[in-house]
Amino acid sequence: MGPASGSVTARYLVYFQYLGTDFNGVAAVRGSQRAVGVLNYLEEAAKRLNSVVPVRFTISSRTDAGVHALSNAAHLDVQRRSGQPPFSPEVLAEALNAHVRHPAIRVLQAFRVPSDFHARHAATSRTYLYRLVTGCHRPDQLSVFERNRCWPLRADCLDVDAMQEAAQHLLGTHDFRAFQSAGSPTTTSVRTLRRASVSPDPGSPFVLAQEKRLRFWNLEFESRSFLYRQVRRMTAVLVAVGLGALRPAQVKVILESRDPLGRHQTRVAPAHGLFLKSVLYENLGFTTWKPQRTPRSPTEVRAANTAQPLDPAQLCRHVGLLPPTGLHLPKAPTCLGTCYGWTEGKRFEHQEGNIHAAFGSVFTEN
Repeated sequence: MGPASGSVTARYLVYFQYLGTDFNGVAAVRGSQRAVGVLNYLEEAAKRLNSVVPVRFTISSRTDAGVHALSNAAHLDVQRRSGQPPFSPEVLAEALNAHVRHPAIRVLQAFRVPSDFHARHAATSRTYLYRLVTGCHRPDQLSVFERNRCWPLRADCLDVDAMQEAAQHLLGTHDFRAFQSAGSPTTTSVRTLRRASVSPDPGSPFVLAQEKRLRFWNLEFESRSFLYRQVRRMTAVLVAVGLGALRPAQVKVILESRDPLGRHQTRVAPAHGLFLKSVLYENLGFTTWKPQRTPRSPTEVRAANTAQPLDPAQLCRHVGLLPPTGLHLPKAPTCLGTCYGWTEGKRFEHQEGNIHAAFGSVFTEN
């Protein structure tokens, strides 16, 4: 009788975040001594779980070298030996964090999911955030804490109204072949872009008072799925509109051309300004998280960092995100009073006692 006889296999959905600067993308790199992916570290940490079968992570969303994630997702199977019960999701997340050997990777939370759940195929929404900064005439004018976390532009301003007008041409269901880079394994380039927005960022906490010429901007895109480098190509075109190199109407012409080698759409925004912001799932029997807008005024709220055991059935649906530059999120905090945040541009209020997701930031009155 083999060692796996009588053992139980449990499948988990794991959310994790990382700064992509040091990695050759999120996917594990096999057989290379120099290139390394985020999953190389997570799978190495998973060896300490002593699974009967080696643990492999199946990721929801592939990200390129240099791209960051506020929250990516993956599923994995852990097969414990006969007589050993499955790990609880909390223990699994804590064990992975305890053994992951890179400071730029953090497991946010884990859930038990059905054995046929697939992290990539089951995702119903993905949101990407791209960060820009204007007024940066030289690289040394950008805070060291913001380097590799945004795209610095020499221009002092952007025509945001024109960018927003151009973004409207991208909304809906289209053939996005013009914004697809070579190397995509997909069989169709038709996608539905649900949201494309351009908005000012409240400001980086790492910018000194004498550096207020620097202005930060956020571009957000939501779809069920994206083509290879689609977000970075769309960002580059919208930035060209903001700089006056393209007219908003030309974006529609580019889209309808279906030509990925056209003069304007071959530009790709740098990887280091891109963040995978969220991956959402439905009908899993528990509440998965949905990121919200960050508070408009950092002085209006403070983070509550008290930790409590997390019951997925009590997850508050109002979950916020800390700014992309502050990637340390509180662990399973409990609301300390009436807390506030922003969801879809509107302020929400949530009362004391409910538990918030470990990957959310909780804000209470001063």
